Amino acid sequence: MDLTFFGLTREYRLALFKTIHEIVFHGQGGYDWATVYNMPIWLRRFTFETIREYYEKQKEETEKQQNMLKNKGQTNAKGPAINPKQPTYTTKAPRK
Repeated sequence: MDLTFFGLTREYRLALFKTIHEIVFHGQGGYDWATVYNMPIWLRRFTFETIREYYEKQKEETEKQQNMLKNKGQTNAKGPAINPKQPTYTTKAPRK
């Protein structure tokens, strides 16, 4: 039985700690746990959404680049126009 009169519900605490972890982990050293925990809720949500949008944009750009490389690799690439001479495999040995 969860008593929520003196604290947060279990689900809210779990969501809070996941949010704090995501900000600290994906903030690349810009935030520590205590700072994020003590942030006003509106600022923590703003920071989380900003980081989430940044990584979604990075993911889209990466996927675009990968698709371009895939499409580029599917074309029939032609090498240089080199026509090597066919070897004859016959040699002229000196006569004695």
